[in-house]
Amino acid sequence: MKNPLIVIFTAIALDAVGIGLIFPILPDLLREVTHAGNVAPYIGITTAIYAVMQFVFAPVLGALSDRLGRRPVLLISLCGAAVSYVLMASASTLGILLIGRAIAGLTSANMAVATAYITDITPEDKRAGRFGVFNAMFGIGFIIGPVLGGLLGDYWVRLPFIVAAGLNACNMLLALFVLPESRKPQRGKIDLAALNPLRPMKWAFSMSGLAPLILVFFIFSFSGEVYGTCWALWGTDTFKWNGLWIGLSLGTFGVCQSLVQAFLTGPAVKLMGERPTLFVGLACACLALLVMALAKQSWILFAIMPIFALGGIGTPALQSLATRQVEEGQQGQFQGVLASVISLSAIIGPLVFSSIYFLVQKQWPGAIWLSVVFVYIIIVPIVFNLRLKKEEPNFINDNG
Repeated sequence: MKNPLIVIFTAIALDAVGIGLIFPILPDLLREVTHAGNVAPYIGITTAIYAVMQFVFAPVLGALSDRLGRRPVLLISLCGAAVSYVLMASASTLGILLIGRAIAGLTSANMAVATAYITDITPEDKRAGRFGVFNAMFGIGFIIGPVLGGLLGDYWVRLPFIVAAGLNACNMLLALFVLPESRKPQRGKIDLAALNPLRPMKWAFSMSGLAPLILVFFIFSFSGEVYGTCWALWGTDTFKWNGLWIGLSLGTFGVCQSLVQAFLTGPAVKLMGERPTLFVGLACACLALLVMALAKQSWILFAIMPIFALGGIGTPALQSLATRQVEEGQQGQFQGVLASVISLSAIIGPLVFSSIYFLVQKQWPGAIWLSVVFVYIIIVPIVFNLRLKKEEPNFINDNG
């Protein structure tokens, strides 16, 4: 195995598996450690602490990888992930479980380092395609996670964590023996001030042109939180779905989107350029969401799934476009900022969309998807008016 991308993409998939596997088993595990009948407040705490740790530590890991190198930061984070799952598997109290969940959130911030690693070893004209694979691997892991958690959790509620610990340990050993360093570490002492998680944000907003890009990333990530928050509720209220149909619908969407991001993003960007590809993704997503808002029969959702999945080409195109605006030596820091923005949206998004769904649930559950269309409409003028330091190549310019 000579391709370092295999190790990176495996780490990404395992991060996603770790996020998803806890969903079906968290209530039962919390009942074991708290002995409480109503564990809803504890679910909120454990979900929030994961996102908060991502928000705080993603820029820290990104900046450290610029200084120390990508490889050591990735190895430490993979080791920490294995430790976090062992803690959660053996937790006898809520405190230990929260510590394990906090470490899991911290180590999942290695997504910023993985993104910087891909940027290091990928020519500019191939980045959109590899970012598409990046998102596809995350999507595959997020499909596997809940299924794995549910199946293993039915046998023993702690077994999914043991399996996840073993998988992360294996990936750490694979990275230890196979993964090369992608860039020469910067020499000199580590600037402790750079470990301040707010400093990279200040740095990013001080650079001309980056603030609108960061805002677009936030809006994209914020709107994406609606699916995990409201999909199951909407399916039950609108179509009277049981758990099987909810799982099938999410699985179908995940598979379609993974295929689209892995195989269509690169060709789409090569043909049209990054910004037009982003607009096409937004248009497909809005069309599908409008149909979902009006749908009265569940087969309609499955019929439009390919169009819905085509909306997924926008995110990797935006990632590729953003990397052109930052110098090579600052990619880790910039990717850390973006990862923190995504984590911040994971804290805010579920709170906002669950509140909206509560308001529209009785009258029109499908109206929740119109709120997402409204959010996407906000993105269009921002993207259209972006002033970029390096414009993307496109079919028209390349052909006269």
